[in-house]
Amino acid sequence: MKSGRLLFLFLMAALMVSCRSATGPQSFAQILDRPDRPKIALVLGGGAARGFAHVGVIRALEQGRIPIDMVVGTSVGSLIGAIYASDLNSFELEWTAFALEKDHLLDYGLMTALTGMGTVKGDKLENFVKARIPVEKIEDLKLPYAAVATDLNRGTRVVLRKGSIARAVRASSAIPGVFQPVEYQDKLLVDGGVVDNIPISVAREMGADIVIAVDIGENVTNFNITNIFDVILQSVYIMFNENTLFRKKDADVLITPALGTVGMFDFTRKKQVMQAGIDATQKALPEIVSTVEKWMRGEGRKR
Repeated sequence: MKSGRLLFLFLMAALMVSCRSATGPQSFAQILDRPDRPKIALVLGGGAARGFAHVGVIRALEQGRIPIDMVVGTSVGSLIGAIYASDLNSFELEWTAFALEKDHLLDYGLMTALTGMGTVKGDKLENFVKARIPVEKIEDLKLPYAAVATDLNRGTRVVLRKGSIARAVRASSAIPGVFQPVEYQDKLLVDGGVVDNIPISVAREMGADIVIAVDIGENVTNFNITNIFDVILQSVYIMFNENTLFRKKDADVLITPALGTVGMFDFTRKKQVMQAGIDATQKALPEIVSTVEKWMRGEGRKR
């Protein structure tokens, strides 16, 4: 009788172990439902047309059931981040991205180049944001959001968390020498990538416990430089890439899509770039899950 009871207890224990093993992914889902779970920030770096990779990253995170509690972006990262923060729908974001062409963003003008401080005014970019996002102010977005710009006069980082979404994105994306600087909030602003192309520290300041950062600046090699515009873009690209070398190490999870030689204004390879974002994020999902689980065990940064 005793041996039968022992056998029964042994079988029940084995069954419980089996159930726990089989429900591993469900236990992670349960963690995400807990009120004390970590706040997860998505930080999107700059890189112009390479930013289509951000769309793929968001889609893969959504498919992997990874929650995004806040978004911080520089340059194109501020654009993609704002569109997502307004709707929280990667499918709609993808449709918007596929419809986006260079002419929707770049309003070149001879007089702008001769009399201004850049060849592109930036009105088109600002109007594009206004047309795609139904709310006007950052405070009305569905997710906490910040766009990072640079104070051209003082050489300091400017974090835009209030006011016009469209103007914040325009300022954050004003590549020096290409876009005219933006007068906003009593400052003259240019692209945030000048000082902080992957603003991980901003996400920490906003209360993020875990930061997933996306670096789209890998591989600055370009042998197709033929005019002054190319020279400016390549120089800026190198600068952006250099200022991320140490900052990106502060991310809890760093996603680096394999974008090869895609140029900053190459809008012809959107599908390829998005897919690179998806692939890189899918590879990173186990690391994200592990990072969250470690944080819940008290092994991560608790703030």
